[in-house]
Amino acid sequence: MAGAASGGGADRDGEGSEEQQKRSEIYTYEAPWHIYAMNWSVRRDKKYRLAIASLLEQLPNRVEIVQLDDSTGEIRSDPNLSFEHPYPPTKAMFVPDRECLRPDLLATSADFLRIWRINDDSTGVEQKALLNGNRNSEFCGPLTSFDWNEAEPRRVGTSSIDTTCTIWDIDREAVDTQLIAHDKEVYDIAWGGVGVFASVSADGSVRVFDLRDKEHSTIIYESSDPPDTPLVRLGWNKQDPRYMATIIMDSPKVVVLDIRYPTLPVVELQRHQASVNAIAWAPHSSCHICTAGDDSQALIWDLSSMGSGAGGSGAVQQAAAAASAEGGLDPILAYTAGAEIEQLQWSSTQPDWVAIAFSSKLQILRV
Repeated sequence: MAGAASGGGADRDGEGSEEQQKRSEIYTYEAPWHIYAMNWSVRRDKKYRLAIASLLEQLPNRVEIVQLDDSTGEIRSDPNLSFEHPYPPTKAMFVPDRECLRPDLLATSADFLRIWRINDDSTGVEQKALLNGNRNSEFCGPLTSFDWNEAEPRRVGTSSIDTTCTIWDIDREAVDTQLIAHDKEVYDIAWGGVGVFASVSADGSVRVFDLRDKEHSTIIYESSDPPDTPLVRLGWNKQDPRYMATIIMDSPKVVVLDIRYPTLPVVELQRHQASVNAIAWAPHSSCHICTAGDDSQALIWDLSSMGSGAGGSGAVQQAAAAASAEGGLDPILAYTAGAEIEQLQWSSTQPDWVAIAFSSKLQILRV
């Protein structure tokens, strides 16, 4: 994001030549609708491929698969891989299958969890499974989010407004486990390993669950000012699973947690000027995180001081104390988009690319 760090507007690159686009290393795609869900493909044979989904106040919504042609600098939608979706997807995610051992799958959450198969031939995209977590009804509580387990890709965990988290075995198309996770709506879920996941909720807590002991959960953090303020997003650091980050509803603050020391944030990132909407840990570095929000800013932070001399709580707390004494940590990079950024994804296969979505635009930025 070196070129992007100057913070120039998001539309500037659209006016110049292709050569300029290459130099600026910002690529823009304009969708025919407001974008909400968005995700990078993981497969190594599908570089620069993303899924985007619409946010339309009507039953029929759309999902598109788009691809950057890096020779021309153009992001194109494949009409053959565009399909209708009931309700706006709250999340979309490609199967975490870098080595291409599984079929080319995409999952979406809305009224149900749906698994779609992407075919390279003219048949396009077909629905492979519709998974309803409510055994007693043909309807289930709307799903707020889900996460696909990288270590065990047959497992997908969903979070619902009905207070539950459901762990699916998508190979069997059956529920592995369903548990009441919180006292109120569950807004996000993230895997931290094969059998360990965490969730955040309208009850203001971050809880960690271990599938070997389903009766118990560990509360890692509870929002305090004011108490019980909903937590809306959760990001678990894949490179260093001791750390996770969460977003407080309508707050410009991002709270970074160390699961070894519950209740006390390691650091609070406080440089956004409006509500934060999305967080993404770097897929290739344990100490970098990107945050984005309603101030139209995407910020990248270096948290390496946080784990310095990770000999225990002392070092972490010292780092946190030092950061707050200096008025808090500053981001190392900032990029200003053309509108409120609602979605942010860091590519795990190409870690120098971050994608953001704002209004009807998808942008991919080299960092």
